[in-house]
Amino acid sequence: MPVVTAALLSAYALYLLLGQGGRFGQTIRNLGIWALLFLGFVAGYAYRDEINTIAYRVIGELVPPGHTVAAATSEAGERTVRVRRRPDGHFMARVEVNGAALNLLVDTGASTVVLKPADAERAGIDTKALNFSVPVQTANGTAYAAPVRLRSITVGGIEVKDVETLVSKPGSLNESLLGMSFLRRLRSYEFSGDFLTLRS
Repeated sequence: MPVVTAALLSAYALYLLLGQGGRFGQTIRNLGIWALLFLGFVAGYAYRDEINTIAYRVIGELVPPGHTVAAATSEAGERTVRVRRRPDGHFMARVEVNGAALNLLVDTGASTVVLKPADAERAGIDTKALNFSVPVQTANGTAYAAPVRLRSITVGGIEVKDVETLVSKPGSLNESLLGMSFLRRLRSYEFSGDFLTLRS
């Protein structure tokens, strides 16, 4: 970074000192402008990850609570997604389930992804053909759910395929859950302040 900064300052100094008056001065000014543009491009490319991180944090502060924000993929191939906490304290992620856009409540206490019937149908699952044989514990006691496997779940560009999932019986679940059958297949996930950070 110091080398790039020095080069930029040198080009700017050349522009100020020699870019005065006459055709020669105009030529020098033009060269100085091109030099600044070139060095700015080089600096931007060399520090693109840092720039992405800063932009990502700024955008994360501006988006409404509950929205999902994705950062650019790093050189190492890691993709990072942040979900902002809702005013009620929960994290609701905008998710694509088998290509269908759904809102899922992030729940690390749920061992699997759990879909309510309406969301399962939007994801292309025929709920009438399901066998609700798996007992699950809910806030209202024991309920029964049907096991299925989803083709894919995508959150902000992070895709996990062949995801173990349960479909709840009608009336037993108010919100679909993004549980551990998705989260444990990520590289990492972290709760910090008002944000949940997911890394592929």
